[in-house]
Amino acid sequence: MASPEEVIEPAVGSSAVPHLSRRRFSHDINDLSPDELDSLMKNRDGCAFTVVHHLPEMKEAGVSYFIPGTPITCKVDNTEKHTTRSKVRVGTLYTVRLTHGHFHWVVKRKYKHFQELHRDLYKHKMMLHYLPRRFAKDRQQLMMTSEEMPSLHGTDRTRRTSSKMKYLEEYLNGLLENAFCRSIHSMLEFLSVSALSFVNDLGPKGLEGPIMKRSGGHRVLGLNCIGHHRVCFRWSHRWLVVKDSFLLYMSRDDSEIDFVLLYDPEFAVKVGNAHTGTEYGVCIENYTRSLVIKCISYRQSQWWSHEIDRLAHLCDFLKVSRFGGFAPPREDTLTKWYVNGKDYFADLADALEQAKEEIFITDWWLSPEIFLKRPATDNHWRLDEILKRKAEQGVKVCVLLYKEVEMALGINSDYSKRTLMDMHPNIKVMRHPDHVSSAVVLWAHHEKMVAIDQTVAFVGGLDLAFGRWDDREYRLADLGQAESLNWETAEHPNTDATDNGVGDGQNAGNQAEKDQPDLTGNTKLWLGKDYSNFINKDWTLLDRPFEDNIDRTKVPRMPWRDLSSAMHGKAARDVARHFIQRWNFTKIFKTKYKDNFYPYLLPKSNSTADLLPFTIPRSQKAKVQVLRSADRWSTGTAENSILNAYIHTIENSEHYIYIENQFFISCADGKVVHNTIGDAIVNRILRAHREQKKYRVFVVIPLLPGFEGDITTGGGNAIQAIMHFTYRTMCRGEHSILSRLSEVKDQWTEYITFCGLRTHSRLSGSLVTELIYVHSKALIADDRCYIIGSANINDRSMLGTRDSELAVFVEDEERVPSIMGGQEYEAGPLALALRKECFSVLVGAVSDPSINIDDPISDDFFFLTWNETAKLNTEIYAKVFRCLPCNSVHNMQRLSEHNCEERLCDTDPERAAEELKAVRGVLVHFPLKYMYEENLLPPLNCKEGMAPTDLWT
Repeated sequence: MASPEEVIEPAVGSSAVPHLSRRRFSHDINDLSPDELDSLMKNRDGCAFTVVHHLPEMKEAGVSYFIPGTPITCKVDNTEKHTTRSKVRVGTLYTVRLTHGHFHWVVKRKYKHFQELHRDLYKHKMMLHYLPRRFAKDRQQLMMTSEEMPSLHGTDRTRRTSSKMKYLEEYLNGLLENAFCRSIHSMLEFLSVSALSFVNDLGPKGLEGPIMKRSGGHRVLGLNCIGHHRVCFRWSHRWLVVKDSFLLYMSRDDSEIDFVLLYDPEFAVKVGNAHTGTEYGVCIENYTRSLVIKCISYRQSQWWSHEIDRLAHLCDFLKVSRFGGFAPPREDTLTKWYVNGKDYFADLADALEQAKEEIFITDWWLSPEIFLKRPATDNHWRLDEILKRKAEQGVKVCVLLYKEVEMALGINSDYSKRTLMDMHPNIKVMRHPDHVSSAVVLWAHHEKMVAIDQTVAFVGGLDLAFGRWDDREYRLADLGQAESLNWETAEHPNTDATDNGVGDGQNAGNQAEKDQPDLTGNTKLWLGKDYSNFINKDWTLLDRPFEDNIDRTKVPRMPWRDLSSAMHGKAARDVARHFIQRWNFTKIFKTKYKDNFYPYLLPKSNSTADLLPFTIPRSQKAKVQVLRSADRWSTGTAENSILNAYIHTIENSEHYIYIENQFFISCADGKVVHNTIGDAIVNRILRAHREQKKYRVFVVIPLLPGFEGDITTGGGNAIQAIMHFTYRTMCRGEHSILSRLSEVKDQWTEYITFCGLRTHSRLSGSLVTELIYVHSKALIADDRCYIIGSANINDRSMLGTRDSELAVFVEDEERVPSIMGGQEYEAGPLALALRKECFSVLVGAVSDPSINIDDPISDDFFFLTWNETAKLNTEIYAKVFRCLPCNSVHNMQRLSEHNCEERLCDTDPERAAEELKAVRGVLVHFPLKYMYEENLLPPLNCKEGMAPTDLWT
């Protein structure tokens, strides 16, 4: 075939990538037979997406890259004159337009390339005469081709054709009708065809060809030391593939993908020595890399740059979207919200079972042994078993975990990684960051996301981890029989809290498999470590998942309240693209992941996003935008669109906002706290006050931060540090919301309310209470839009330069009749239903239908339902249990006295039970005066006090 200097795209060689680490499965198991590989190409609309995971096998097996039964036609419709390197001879360059099914592409070839193609085919034909008899069919197909290449200079055949172009067109079409000829390597290179050419989910055919690329160019801290890549570099032969939202290059020898470059707002194509440092160079840039390829002529460099620009210019990701986000709003997107983990985990389990190609998971913490459907009577719906089952079916499972600082956190991501990766080679797990090499110690990957076949995605606050599963009953006890929320039940048998059918565990990756409990007849909802009260005792010994962490006969579990969402189509593709960006970034950054066991991932094209093989039941259409907090250390890019969306929603809300969040640390002072969500709330309330319009702000947060500590002695330094900054946001200090609402004086209670959640039950015959841990990260506004994600209201989550986060902004496009402020109102069906679901559980309307929650801003609801319910419940819990935190405890001395006072639940259980019958829902007021006489910041002589303030904010 032609030499590199004579083709419009340079030819390529190969580069071997060494294996850099040892693992149980050192490489993928090639479990696809030649027939199975061939079946991947048999879709008449294009090749199956699974092809991208079997490129080396396909090349080795010699599988045809073309769509079976679909003709390939060409049209030579243009010529260009060009000078050769001698600058004397003038040659002709032919434009060949090709069609294969619905795929169309263009190649430019000289006449000598046609000649070289013909010579290669002739050589193949001659070689077949010496091959065994089994090649007789191939020999017969090749013999059908012409042995001689007719001349373009005056032969009889030429005179009978209308033109030279027509003649070449007829010749090439004749070759393409022969199945053997079109699959020969020379023909594939002539046509610029590879295994990725006709994959329907990758979009149009795009531009392909052999190139030479320069090493280096990574724009990532740590990968280009003192600019050495500009001086010390090498040139390598590769095959370039340009698609509608990304480009890649791969090895010519084994077709392994060596690099993927995603289009983003910094994407640019530059030509010339000034930008590339080489004559006839082309530089392709995005946030993370400046990729330089070398051409052999000015014409070739212009051709490559023009075609890459043409393919990329319609990409959604080339411009910054609303809120400074990477993805635009997606209209008519099927979406669904979830309150609590029960329905979320159940839908997720069903969706995972539908996976055919890929499963992407990223979590702050992942527990392989959690059950997605409960009560579990076998292991069928256990997460690790589901993933193993799908991996055995050929689905590629890719998991990204936060690599914690082990001295500070006990989530044991190494155990999770080893457990999953020991199950099957199709399960790949990466952890990030490496704290020393990346210089990232304080910040975390905090996202919670699952994407299935890049078609359906789940985003929200729920990790696939212990303690997260719950429902609206918020049970405090789980001794193996059903209990009802807030009502006395029969005494439970005093079973051994650690007797779950589990023996002593071993510190090994397959511990869960060895010590599984017998689940026959099981009625417990939370097994082993899943039964938790992390303020009482944080999780330990996670490699022994079925051993209880606390005594479930004495310690009530802490209920978990959370919100999540599901989405389909283009929004799901946006979520998957974010995961792919993070995965590929981690693979590049960490040396141990650079071998081929961890593949580069490819984003699907939006051209096929509306073809949904399955949908989540009861999803509805709305406008959905994927948002994120990302930085150079976490994703290779910079974005804080979640913060911008929160501020925009608050500023533009007309009637109310409802905030439910794990943290509430805001109100910028330019020194300690920088996010301005609290400032936006203050400004919106002041505007309503000046305009004399009704406006409500509902804030629901956990009564205590989620750190282990004894609240009877003050709660510990970590708990007090978070409480300090929470109170600084709400009511203490000049920057707090209430201080800045001095203009409204005591009328602030007409605009904003701060609440927490609490419930009660019986445990082993005794009355118990516990706060409901609010882990949600959600905002609802005006019954028309909402934000659900993983981002807390604090600087860590919102600034973008710290923790990585993911969220969705959902806007209803339809309207349903409702009421707002006593007037008829057009609400959005999704946002309205979500707000009613939240309010009905919180104020007790679930059990008392007489409670009206239709109008969220009316005086009746705001004062007589919401605030009175919170006040009543707070008073009852204080009387019966003397709960902490509470408004009557202002300092440590008063705390000691409070702990010595008798509790009604101990002195008169029957009367206490009668008092508790008046409790409505789970809403209580947040104690704004708790410990207000104390400085809650950790002392400087403790480890919490020595930590940077940024750790807490």
